[in-house]
Amino acid sequence: QVQLVESGGGSVQAGGSLRLSCVASGYTYSSNYAAWFRQVRGKEREVVASISIAGGRTYYPDSVKGRFTISADGAKNTIYLQMNSLKPEDTAMYYCAAQLRRPSIYWSRADAYGYWGQGTQVTVSS
Repeated sequence: QVQLVESGGGSVQAGGSLRLSCVASGYTYSSNYAAWFRQVRGKEREVVASISIAGGRTYYPDSVKGRFTISADGAKNTIYLQMNSLKPEDTAMYYCAAQLRRPSIYWSRADAYGYWGQGTQVTVSS
């Protein structure tokens, strides 16, 4: 049984930082993609970062580029999301995703990933 478990969410003031972690069990982050998405109630889930585990390439939307960094630790079977210079509009539930099941050009699509964590809340106050 595959489980992705996120941690590291919380409340922070604008300009602050948080690091999210996502540990996988029953699944190995290798030769595939992993990603972080976020969702605000009533809105669609949107990607904030994706990483090609084998090649190390990373992808970000313009809204977080330069502020967020995704990384992976194969030994710990964990992916991370370092979030700096946080803004109130970053407030959302953050989810990790794994196993891209479509060609890599679909890295930003939530429906392209097969496994999901339960989410961790990030709240940024002004």
